Amino acid sequence: MKTIENNIYDIASDFAIRIVNLYKYLTDEKHEYVMSKQILRSGTSIGANSFEGKNAQSRADFCNKMSIALKEAGETGFWLDLIHKSKYIDDSQFESLYADWNRIYAVLIKIVKTTKNIKE
Repeated sequence: MKTIENNIYDIASDFAIRIVNLYKYLTDEKHEYVMSKQILRSGTSIGANSFEGKNAQSRADFCNKMSIALKEAGETGFWLDLIHKSKYIDDSQFESLYADWNRIYAVLIKIVKTTKNIKE
C-alpha cells in the first residue's frame, strides 16, 4: 500500500500534466499568456516540491518541501479560479481541474499538519 507521501507525488504529477495541457490550450487556443504562465509555474511546482520531499534529508526538510508544495497549491487555486472567472475555461473544465486541485490541497494540508505534530 502506498504511503500518503508517495501518493501526493503521484497525484501532483498527474495534476502537473493537466496543468501543462491547460497551458497549451490557453496559449494556443485562447492566446492568453500571462495567467497561463503563472498557473504553469505554480501548478507544476507542486509536483516538483513533492518529489524533492520524497528525498528529504530530515523530517524538517520534508515538512519544508511539503509546506512549499502547499503554498504553490494555494497559488494554483487562485489562478485556476481567476482563469475560470475570466471565462478562459468553461464550467466543466474548471470543475474537473478544481476537483483534482482540491484533492491535492487536502492531502498536502494533512501531510503538513501531521508532519508538524510528529516530534523528531
